[in-house]
Amino acid sequence: MEMTQLRTFRVVAETLSFTRASERLHLTQSAVSHQIKALETELGEPLFIRAKRGVKLSQAGTVALEYAERILEDADALRERLTGRAGVPVGRVRAAAATQAFVHLFAELFESFMRTHEGVELSFRTTVSTEQTVADILNGAADVGFASLPVYSPALQVTELFEDELVLVVGHGHRLSRKKEATVEEIQRERLILFERGASIRRATDDFFKRVHLSPDLALESNDTYFIKLMVEHGLGLSLLPAWAVRDEVGAGKLAQLHIKGHRLKRSVAMVSLGRFQPSPTRAFLTYILRHKAKLQAMAEGEVR
Repeated sequence: MEMTQLRTFRVVAETLSFTRASERLHLTQSAVSHQIKALETELGEPLFIRAKRGVKLSQAGTVALEYAERILEDADALRERLTGRAGVPVGRVRAAAATQAFVHLFAELFESFMRTHEGVELSFRTTVSTEQTVADILNGAADVGFASLPVYSPALQVTELFEDELVLVVGHGHRLSRKKEATVEEIQRERLILFERGASIRRATDDFFKRVHLSPDLALESNDTYFIKLMVEHGLGLSLLPAWAVRDEVGAGKLAQLHIKGHRLKRSVAMVSLGRFQPSPTRAFLTYILRHKAKLQAMAEGEVR
């Protein structure tokens, strides 16, 4: 039994596809199949059940995966300990989320992390949906994701970071801009500019619309936070956005934010990563963000002065 076989087995188990596993491992599909076959022969049990669309773990494979992950985690920890890099992470961390709005909230923390961890290259990108963010983490395309709860997967570590509130956002010249609250009936008469379906903010707004039996007239859909705010400012419609995402524009008098009478649109935002042992750069990033949970919560709750 070789470590390379166990690593290949883990990737196939995560992707449930020999093709995707070979792409992720930069191996030919036949090489991946050969390693799995050799491991199955040595263990004396089939690890996967072949299906028309990929594979799934057999009962023996589920048990074997638990041991393989434990062995690989111990091996990774030993390697870092012996190479003396445990306290000095070197490498990259790829963060992802389904909305650019998170860049605004996390920018300061991202910058301070890079200053204090010069050996780590940090990148951030937006995905088409929260489901895609989760999928990217599961298939190895991203290391850390940010998304509103709930997020379900036994392979993931999901840690709640902060709670925020979505508010109604209108242009400064809009008839509602001088009010502190708007009713559901008033919103029903307006055109809305919303995030595209699949984004965590859109999921929260759709849940609210369903709860209050509101069928909004959509003016635009976009996953670009800045574009949405600009269109609201120009009077093309209203939007529902996190209060922290519009703080600068409200403070500058470009936009106005209102609560919805009788409703508070609260949501919980979490950090998501694979539950198994992580490389030192990813562990350093996760630890750094968790250390600043209180700061993130304060930033999410901060009112415009």
